[in-house]
Amino acid sequence: MANTPSAKKAARKITRRTAVNKNRRSRVRTFVRKVEEALASGDKAAAAAALRAAQPELQRAASKGVLHANTASRKISRLASRLKALGA
Repeated sequence: MANTPSAKKAARKITRRTAVNKNRRSRVRTFVRKVEEALASGDKAAAAAALRAAQPELQRAASKGVLHANTASRKISRLASRLKALGA
C-alpha cells in the first residue's frame, strides 16, 4: 500500500482514470457492436448510420489514449470496407 501522501494521491488518481477509461472503452465496444449487428442483419442504411455514430467515438477514444490511434483507424477502415461489401 502507498505510504507517502503523494503516492496515496497518485493511487486515487489512477483509480479515477481507470474508471473513466473503462467507461470509454465500454462505450466504444457498444458502438462497434451496433455496427456489426446491423451488418450481420444486412440492413445497409442502419449499418451506415451506426458507422457514422461509431466513427467519432473511436476517434475520441484514440485521442484520449484509451485506444491506439492506429487501432481506431484500423477498426473504422475494416467496418467501412464491410459496409461497402454489403452494398456490392
